[in-house]
Amino acid sequence: MNRMLIVLATAAFLVGCSTHANGGTNQPNILWLVIEDMSPLLPMYGDGSIETPNLSRLAEEGVVYTNVFSTSGVCAPSRAALATGLYPNGFGANNMRTSSDTEETGLPKYEAVPPKNTKMLSQLLREAGYYTTNNYKTDYQFKAPKTAWDENGIYAHWRKRTENSPFFSVFNFTTTHESGLFEPYGVRELEKRHYFSSDAEKISKLPNHHGVKTDKDSTPVHVNPETKFPVPPYLPDTPIVQRDLWKVYNNLAETDKQIGAILEALEKDNLLENTIIVFYSDHGGPMPRQKRLIYDSGLRVPLIIRFPKGYKASTVEERLISFVDFAPTTLAMAGVNIPEYMQGQNFLSTASEREYVYAAADRLDGITDTIRAVRDRCYKYIRNYRPNDPYYLPVAYREKIPSMRELLEMNAAGKLNEAQSQWFRKTKDTHELFNVCNDPHELSNLAYIKNYQNKRKEMEGALNSWLSEIGDKPLMTERQLISELWDGKASQPITEAPTVVVRNGENVITSKTPGAFISYRVKNDETPLNWQIYKKEQPLKHGIIEAIAHRPGYVESEITTLVTKENE
Repeated sequence: MNRMLIVLATAAFLVGCSTHANGGTNQPNILWLVIEDMSPLLPMYGDGSIETPNLSRLAEEGVVYTNVFSTSGVCAPSRAALATGLYPNGFGANNMRTSSDTEETGLPKYEAVPPKNTKMLSQLLREAGYYTTNNYKTDYQFKAPKTAWDENGIYAHWRKRTENSPFFSVFNFTTTHESGLFEPYGVRELEKRHYFSSDAEKISKLPNHHGVKTDKDSTPVHVNPETKFPVPPYLPDTPIVQRDLWKVYNNLAETDKQIGAILEALEKDNLLENTIIVFYSDHGGPMPRQKRLIYDSGLRVPLIIRFPKGYKASTVEERLISFVDFAPTTLAMAGVNIPEYMQGQNFLSTASEREYVYAAADRLDGITDTIRAVRDRCYKYIRNYRPNDPYYLPVAYREKIPSMRELLEMNAAGKLNEAQSQWFRKTKDTHELFNVCNDPHELSNLAYIKNYQNKRKEMEGALNSWLSEIGDKPLMTERQLISELWDGKASQPITEAPTVVVRNGENVITSKTPGAFISYRVKNDETPLNWQIYKKEQPLKHGIIEAIAHRPGYVESEITTLVTKENE
């Protein structure tokens, strides 16, 4: 079955599941509920430490996916993969963050440059008739063009769409973020902290929003602080670690309530049974030796999808899924053709399943490393390109976590056991191979054991093939990477401003930059409009309009005021 037939087959079923709540269209609404920094610490994944009634409801009414992996152990590269369906290390999006001012780059910032004509998932859905909203985090490693979203910000909501439009809405919940472990507990360290009220009554009184913004908030207590939580073997079971784990679970319980408020708003709007709900985390957990690493503790995430009309309710799916699969799968849900350039695949299709998932780690804030990984159902192979550097990297942001500081103190005092001290080894093994079915915490390296050489060779070959296929050059310095992204230019390329030309007697807008997307709006003070997507060679009526051209990864053009003349 070819790719187009797979899309059509998937779409046919999903359209059949939907109602006609969107008027003349059968396209289902699609809602993404995205939490941060969270491994599958949920009842449906076997962790009964706390109750999560709203997520448990989604699991009972939907599909629980058990082998889902981010392409990176940190947010910005992961979001680049989700937005494009491309591996971030293939287009300069893997260093955390490209907006960081580091000695490595000598630049205040740069942007990843997706291949020419790459469109964000939201733009593809918008072009297909969806009203697209993002509330509120972007962090794609490149500036989203104005063609990407109908609304993007803290007040973005499906409620602003026209009545008959299907919507694609993303809500990002930040309560479980790593900064929620800092002390004093409850005071967030992010510059833009967004609090989603768990009070559904508040939401019902807000016409276009689901919560309120605050710079500093204290998370309510939902979990008994005296609870004893399970501790992974790479962490010591101390009062400080237990307190940080309590924060993890308490923040998760608060997020569950926030998600419940969104679900209640969806039900009040009579949209629940025409909406596909997708819940997931942007990467693994916030504790030490989790976030930023490409062990499963940093990559494996929960994923629950609730389809309309009880389709596949209360089922479990064990297939391997990568973040690059989310964009093509979402397009299939909407019945939209999947672009050939996307490197992921539609995981709703039964035509094929993944044999491997892949991941990469490069610069993390001010510290650079180079690691690549491939995983199948039971084995993970890791290649360390900087074996003379230590495993642990002193990321200042992470060292705000009390348990991280305690780990450093215990390591210096020689108080960690063998499993706990592994992370602090002064040099790395060039090759690592783990049986993740028997060794889920990846503590026993099999790469140099004779009986495992055939498996290591197989996995190493799969990794090398992947790197070649996506054009990743791990040994390239970040400065060399930037030069390649900029085609050898000394500064970030600038998108050529749009102009109006007359073709075949019609006014059309164009930009000289190949791969640039154009947005426009009619200059009319009485009826202001959002930026609209300009479709290629779209004729325009005479009048005054504003337009912007933008190739992702390039500097956006300035707003240009254009006067279109009456056709003669």
